[in-house]
Amino acid sequence: MSDWLALVKKGNTSSAAAALGNTGLAAIKAVAASFSGSGTMFASAMHSVADAVNQGFVFVGSVLAERSPTKRFPTGFGRVINLFCMIAVIVVTIMAYETFLKGMKLLKYPEESTNFWLNFIVLFIAIVIDGSILYKAMKEIIKETRTSAKGPAMFIAAFRNANRAAPPTRLVFYEDIVATLGALFALLAVILAEFTAFKAMDGIATILIACLMIGVAFKVGFDNMIGLIGVAAPKEVEERIAGIIIADPDVTDISKLRIVQEGRRYHVEAYIELRKELTLAVATDIKHRVRDRLLADSDISDVTLGILDDNGIKTWTPSSNI
Repeated sequence: MSDWLALVKKGNTSSAAAALGNTGLAAIKAVAASFSGSGTMFASAMHSVADAVNQGFVFVGSVLAERSPTKRFPTGFGRVINLFCMIAVIVVTIMAYETFLKGMKLLKYPEESTNFWLNFIVLFIAIVIDGSILYKAMKEIIKETRTSAKGPAMFIAAFRNANRAAPPTRLVFYEDIVATLGALFALLAVILAEFTAFKAMDGIATILIACLMIGVAFKVGFDNMIGLIGVAAPKEVEERIAGIIIADPDVTDISKLRIVQEGRRYHVEAYIELRKELTLAVATDIKHRVRDRLLADSDISDVTLGILDDNGIKTWTPSSNI
């Protein structure tokens, strides 16, 4: 039991917060939609339901992905999170389809919306909550990718480095961009429906929300598909890991380096060249020292090193592709 509690504590906090927040939002929006008859409120409620289910799946996946390697699964369970994210993509796609059908129906047969202030308050609360979750996801991306940014620059930095973040954090980030924009579209539709004669905005906003959901499903699905296949580490990560290796005073070069991303962590395989005229015992001690330094990095889960004599030819440079 204590082992499982330890794993739960290691689970992705962004997805857990998003699951709880969206569960509450889905309930509030569903009640508001039933009272007001607003199509965009219905679409927003559907999106919150999809988000809550997704983030619940993703959090469970992030917990299972933290399990230690076993004899049967020697590389660990890192890719489990990619599988759970793919399940989440299916949920989003189904919800997007239902939302799109609702939007098309509203375009053909506009419905009269009531309880303006109920809709306004609920959607305003949704913008605040979804915006807060988005802000938390941005902070997680900044932390996980070891970048630094503050204020408005956080969004740009998070968007630029999202592909290097953990799969669940990436999913929360993209989904809550859509959730926040969707709530804004819904609020605009409710305001226009109340104060203008332009009733088609209800259907247009519903279709826009569906299109945003489809966009997220495609993006997240593609990222996790290549994660399931096995993808090389980003260039920045490769250079950081190579820098740790080459910083050892007895390492003269890196002959070969391969880094594979497993979930949010990396498996490192490398052949390193050592200075000449070392005994096997000393060379082995150096290899163990370099390995321990690599494993001290929280992003690295497994290291396999081979040792070679320095051949006098420089192979690794910070900009080379090994």
